[in-house]
Amino acid sequence: MAIADHHKSHNSDGKLWKLCPLWQSGTTSSSSSSTQNLHSQNHSHQNGVGSNSSRASTSVSSVARSLLPARRRLRLDPANSLYFPYEPGKQVKSAVKIKNTSKSYVAFKFQTTAPKSCYMRPPGGILEPGENVIATVFKFVEHPENNEKPVDQKSKVKFKIMSLKVKEGVDYVPELFEEQKDHVTIERILRVVFLDPERPSPVLEKLKRQLAEAEAALESRKKPPVETGPKVVGEGLVIDEWKERREKYLARQQVEAVDSV
Repeated sequence: MAIADHHKSHNSDGKLWKLCPLWQSGTTSSSSSSTQNLHSQNHSHQNGVGSNSSRASTSVSSVARSLLPARRRLRLDPANSLYFPYEPGKQVKSAVKIKNTSKSYVAFKFQTTAPKSCYMRPPGGILEPGENVIATVFKFVEHPENNEKPVDQKSKVKFKIMSLKVKEGVDYVPELFEEQKDHVTIERILRVVFLDPERPSPVLEKLKRQLAEAEAALESRKKPPVETGPKVVGEGLVIDEWKERREKYLARQQVEAVDSV
């Protein structure tokens, strides 16, 4: 609109120049200068709009990237639930197959909202690219208050599986996830679903197969002791494998801290 109005004013000034020739040269230079200033302002305004638009586009892109879900490193089977046979007053078992689908070494870790009544075997570990493991989950089923069977219903208990990209040769310790919490990915949050053990179903049969595979894999990993058996310290205190790994890890951390000083 400003440019169109400017051209209209310029035509009317031309008629005036014919009537007043003495003012023509001065008015021409003034009009030319005004035109140049106007073009300069428009060019500057366009540059400003362009740069602001570019900055806005960059900002929107960064926000969009932050809102996108993190790329998953693990594939779970089952993907969204943990199925348990409903047997009140007993400790029951479920299973989930965890596979590393990335091209890197990945550490995984379980967390639960009911640590007093649930535990996992293994609670965590490191998988090579393409490697898989069947984790067994143990849960104590309490008696219902109204003698009702919550079969095929979801429990309030949840399990969270997290992953972390690690380097080859790194030993698994739970502290890895705390030290590198900015790089931890929440893979899935699994809900507990109860099954009626007296009612055959494909889900129940699949659970039995996975539990059998997990037990077979556990037995195959057991190796006879090379020396005299487990290390005993004090009055029968057995140092298990996880405690040994943690002690080695903490000792290595202390050495690195001293070297850095």
